[in-house]
Amino acid sequence: MRFISVALALLSVQPAPARAEIAAQTDSGFVVRHVVETNASPDDAWKALVAPAGWWNGDHTFSGDANNLSIDARAGGCFCEVLPGEGEKGWLNPRGGVEHMRVVFVDRTKALRMVGALGPLQSEALLGTLTVTIKPIDGGAQLTWSYVVAGYMRYKREQIVPAVDKMIGEQATRLAEKLGPRAAEPAAADALPPTPQPKPGMESGR
Repeated sequence: MRFISVALALLSVQPAPARAEIAAQTDSGFVVRHVVETNASPDDAWKALVAPAGWWNGDHTFSGDANNLSIDARAGGCFCEVLPGEGEKGWLNPRGGVEHMRVVFVDRTKALRMVGALGPLQSEALLGTLTVTIKPIDGGAQLTWSYVVAGYMRYKREQIVPAVDKMIGEQATRLAEKLGPRAAEPAAADALPPTPQPKPGMESGR
């Protein structure tokens, strides 16, 4: 499955998001965290977030096409994928489907939380919780992605954890790029270091 093979390739050619880290890792689980910023409003960021067909990489699907993805953004809703049947109009007669995650928390324009083991993790005895928070910032929005995974898996941790980290980071980056990523603030060319202040007792030369 493409989802599995690409994840295990570690996605080395993908751009890194603004801030990323494997925030924690133990024998029982791990946490990956990515932060991106966009010039879009929180409302526009939310609308794009819950429409994954517009930004998710199709290589990280079971069908090979992100257009088959959808998120029902309500408590109990599904982050699902349709597996089309054969032929040009195979989507009219799907051969099956995938529940990638289940929505457990929605606060429109502020936070989306879903529970599920993504991609190759789905075959293992794992629980994953993905929380995406949206925070307004000057002229845009900041999106923080946090994916917490725990349980038993047969994969080698040193291979799968970086792969999952890069996969989540890639999707966060793609969403930010669709919305319009914020450029880094240029450093002022004529910026001067702060003027040292005299310590107490030095004013009179003591």
